[in-house]
Amino acid sequence: MAKNELDEALELVDAEVKKIGISRREAFKLAGLGSAAYLMGDSTKAEAATTAQASEAKGKILIIGGGLAGISTAARLASTLTDPDITVIEPNPKSVSYQPGNTLIGAGLYEKADVMYDTKDFLPAGVKMIKDKAVEFNPDANKIVIGSGETISYDFLVIAAGLTLDFGSIKGLEEVGDAYTMGDASKILKAFGNSGITSIYNTDTSVETWKQMQKFIESAKNGKKVKGIFTHPNTSIKCGGAPKKIMNLTHSRLAEAGARDNAELTFYPNGGSMFSVKEYHDAILKQFETRGFKWNYNHNLTGVDIQNKTAIFDKRWDEKGPYDEDLEEYSMITKHQEVEVPFDFMHITPPMKAPDEIGNSAVGSGKGWVPVNKETLQHVKYKNIFSLGDIAAVPMGKTGGSVRKQYKVVVDNLISAMEGKELTAKYAGYTVCPLITDIGKVMLAEFDWTKKPTPSFPLDPTQERYIWWLMKVYLLKPMTQYGMLSGKA
Repeated sequence: MAKNELDEALELVDAEVKKIGISRREAFKLAGLGSAAYLMGDSTKAEAATTAQASEAKGKILIIGGGLAGISTAARLASTLTDPDITVIEPNPKSVSYQPGNTLIGAGLYEKADVMYDTKDFLPAGVKMIKDKAVEFNPDANKIVIGSGETISYDFLVIAAGLTLDFGSIKGLEEVGDAYTMGDASKILKAFGNSGITSIYNTDTSVETWKQMQKFIESAKNGKKVKGIFTHPNTSIKCGGAPKKIMNLTHSRLAEAGARDNAELTFYPNGGSMFSVKEYHDAILKQFETRGFKWNYNHNLTGVDIQNKTAIFDKRWDEKGPYDEDLEEYSMITKHQEVEVPFDFMHITPPMKAPDEIGNSAVGSGKGWVPVNKETLQHVKYKNIFSLGDIAAVPMGKTGGSVRKQYKVVVDNLISAMEGKELTAKYAGYTVCPLITDIGKVMLAEFDWTKKPTPSFPLDPTQERYIWWLMKVYLLKPMTQYGMLSGKA
């Protein structure tokens, strides 16, 4: 990111916070961004907070994935090792796109160009890039094979390849198969057609989401009673709050058009709550009630009838079964019912998984994700392999905010492993979800494995705040580009 882009973002923030009578520094403090000293111009404090100790450790490091997690790790390693030997394997020239912006594209608040960047522009000096894909793993021999057929050896491996969107597991979308956030969307768009089905989990389908949302709003504005439904699948997903964010933004756009009363908006999550942290669950429930939303827990999307604009869900519930004399309790039997729901507009959050070539390999696991110690992020079997980001099998944290903590742990522990030392850096499970609740309002949900709010500043974290909207819309992108991708933030 060019420095002038950061300056422009900061000028926007200055202009906005001036309207509410506070300084940029006060705004950052309120937003819990004390660690973003570099954005305040305090370079000394920033360097002290972000620069790791130099190491003369030697070793050939191979990083699979050139997205946010991979490039941030490469940058910090390159600036920490005195003689780095780092290679990144990444097939997509646009891999470092600003993915959190897809939600804003879907609601017409960002353009596609706002999130698109060339990976080569963020490649750290001295780091080699191979434009290809890892397709085979031989961790016992410390080798991988890439798509071209070339075998590449390593001393240490970092897997940061992200995840795939498993649209093909939904009946009616089999032809789409696996997809990627930054990948070719032609199969998805062809399958969705003009049906009102959308998804913000691919950048090009996010653009189409805004088009379909406008049609939906126009129908409601013209007096038609319309139904919008929003799904959350039965797998781990990147940014667990995103399905609710796009629902909230649909509500905002309908209200803005004076058409909200004609639209029924319903959330269909696979789980039995709005959020894994009770305090945020309670807050979201109140927001849903205030906005007149409907919701149905324990509904997993299994199919779509595109022609008839009907979604098919597996609804499940538990019933009391036979009494167990030995345990002195009733067994519980899970029941299932197929439920068909008509829609005019539907946002699909697809099931997600590790890419098959990784998840089904020797470095993968039964559930597909790369199995790591959740604190050290070291592979549970291969001690010279680390993993982070969406593909890592940690209890929660498939967000950029999680990566901001994880990549520093990986770098510190990787260097310790190179030096033959004990791994002392620990990831505490921190993640952050700037949950958009309205245009101009965000609830900043911060938490860790304790499943308790862990706010960065002593403000009620369950409250929607304008200041956190400024952070989401104006600051997180430059923080990501100017800070994380340089290995500093």
